[in-house]
Amino acid sequence: MGVLNVTPDSFSDGGHWLDVHLAVAHGLAMVEAGADLVDVGGESTRPGAQRVAPDEELSRVMPVIEGLLERGVVVSIDTMWAATARAAVEAGAVIVNDVSGGLADPAMLETVARLGTPYVAMHWRGHSDTMQELSDYDDVVSEVVSELAERRQAAIDAGIDPRALVLDPGLGFAKEPSHNWALLRQFDRLLALGHPVLVGASRKRFLGELLAEGGVPRAMSGRDVATDAVTALAAAAGAWCVRVHDVAGSRDAVRVAAAWLRG
Repeated sequence: MGVLNVTPDSFSDGGHWLDVHLAVAHGLAMVEAGADLVDVGGESTRPGAQRVAPDEELSRVMPVIEGLLERGVVVSIDTMWAATARAAVEAGAVIVNDVSGGLADPAMLETVARLGTPYVAMHWRGHSDTMQELSDYDDVVSEVVSELAERRQAAIDAGIDPRALVLDPGLGFAKEPSHNWALLRQFDRLLALGHPVLVGASRKRFLGELLAEGGVPRAMSGRDVATDAVTALAAAAGAWCVRVHDVAGSRDAVRVAAAWLRG
């Protein structure tokens, strides 16, 4: 899953793809590099980011989605707003990727159920401006698994087909670096929930801190190789999909992991 943020303030590529033509070209380049689908988002979820109203989000994402669909690209919509999910799917997007797992907009789960599209529900404890204050866990893996199970049940109760439900542990969302590593290390417990699992580690802060030198985290531009390593390990562990900025490296990592497992 290639990341395409049409936002001015995303943590890695904010402001890079505000022009519709550049955004569509970047999406096409990710497909050429091996992306199976392009995840288009119009609201930053980096720590400290402020909410974006649905109308503003729609004005950002819909021209890009339409441009990609016209060129045959498989598109998912990254949104916490039911109205945006509905418009994107009605235009042709095939997956709704909701980092709030249906908690940010009470209408989301029922909307997705009516649309009949696959749904990615991420582990989430609060919006970006407060989420780092919510990273208190006694046992992060047990608590994330339990809270994801609650979101799974809420989705099913709303009418979403359990066969169309994907779960995401939400690396970096209300989590310290050690929490992210614990979740990756015990990936089998996420898979035991019985649904495909999406991993979104690309260029995140916990990788920058791992690669720090002299107490200075590795710059965003230097985190892709570490992202590729996570991709290889996640693929070998049974992840359904990885959400990444640098598609080519992770595509190679997936191939290595698949060959390793076949071997």
